[in-house]
Amino acid sequence: METIVSQIAPVAKAIPKVDSPAKPVLKWAGGKTQLLPALTAKYPKNLGTKITKYIEPFFGGGAVFFDLYNSNYIKEAIILDANPELILLYKIIKKQPDQLVENLQKLQKKYLLLKDSDREEFYYKVRDDFNSKRKNSYTKLNSIRASQIIFLNRTCFNGLFRVNSKGGFNVPYGNYKNPKILDSENIYAVSKAFQIAEILQSDFENIFSMVKSNDVFIYYDPPYRPLTDTSNFNAYTGVFNDSHQVRLADIFKKMNEKGIYQMLSNSDPMSATGDDFFDKLYQDFNIFRVEAKRMINSNTSKRGKIFELLITNYKED
Repeated sequence: METIVSQIAPVAKAIPKVDSPAKPVLKWAGGKTQLLPALTAKYPKNLGTKITKYIEPFFGGGAVFFDLYNSNYIKEAIILDANPELILLYKIIKKQPDQLVENLQKLQKKYLLLKDSDREEFYYKVRDDFNSKRKNSYTKLNSIRASQIIFLNRTCFNGLFRVNSKGGFNVPYGNYKNPKILDSENIYAVSKAFQIAEILQSDFENIFSMVKSNDVFIYYDPPYRPLTDTSNFNAYTGVFNDSHQVRLADIFKKMNEKGIYQMLSNSDPMSATGDDFFDKLYQDFNIFRVEAKRMINSNTSKRGKIFELLITNYKED
């Protein structure tokens, strides 16, 4: 099949200003932007003074990292995710923002010039091209693939990033009137923010060997434990089941023994169904329940307020 986006030679142009705050590049199911007020209220009080290093092992959209960076709380960071496509995108943004912007400009122009009836066909062509080349596609930087990730995220249904059992992106077309596929100002702002970060594809358990001192703040935002059989949106890396949640709690406990400041988010099965899974798992730590809003459901009447857990291992004062 013909490549949807081709690499194009760089052209001379003014580099956009990056005075605006960096924000997530992707729409992300379970993203923390809406919960930032609740999260910031629970940050360690010595962030930016004693604590200037940050680790996030389930990076996703990165809302908390960008908040910390924009607030000048951190000087260095390690950001990890098990999803190789996501890490590819972020490495491209860090190292090749110009090329990514140029590829996205081309994709956006092609898409927006199409009639509504032809946009869906174009979406599936990009998706097929993306899926057909996924094998070993992350072993080297590939700005075409990175631009396809953003395009698919911005034009697919509900901005999900979901893969099937074979690793193929399988979210259907979203049919939005005028999606913002390219936000060049934010790409450059994010590229600047990423200069302080080491970006790794890795399992969360590997963070234990990365912590060399206790001037570190770790925020965990793992795939949430589903409250019902139909509420599982964590398939962007595969299954994250109760055994993984227990492994994560073990890491949390070990890091606590090392004196590391930690915060963790997850679903709240106790409020939803009376299930005390997390209350038992983190019974030795601070457990807060914060109100959130369920944003993803094909039936808008079922989108509403729920509770999520916020767990810390340090005192607030």
